Amino acid sequence: MRKTSTTINPALSRVISETGHTDMLVVTDAGLPIPPGAERIDLAYRPGAPAFLDVLDTVLAELVVEGATVSAEIAEQSPEMLEALRERFAGMGFEIVMVPHVAFKERTHAARAFVRSGEYTPYANVILHAGVAY
Repeated sequence: MRKTSTTINPALSRVISETGHTDMLVVTDAGLPIPPGAERIDLAYRPGAPAFLDVLDTVLAELVVEGATVSAEIAEQSPEMLEALRERFAGMGFEIVMVPHVAFKERTHAARAFVRSGEYTPYANVILHAGVAY
């Protein structure tokens, strides 16, 4: 058993450890299509659980992030979620990039892996762009 209070899910811990500079890791809601063949770490176990923000906070506690991309539709459909994302990324030295949802889904095809939550909030998805700790 791990001694620290970091990620205890073995697949999630491995993916975070293997993620390198400029790799993309997608934290998703329950409905985002995941491309066939892509690595999927499916943490969902019922509608709403685990919550997207809980999963995101767990990833952010361990992953160096230098950028984030979301669907532009989040601003109108889920403004509270967008504000929560802005709060989490404040002070990290970048602005959240917003693109149309169709373009967002296309960009996910280059992702290293997908971490799926049970979130049912529309457009609760983010592409994290990995940075380096030095």
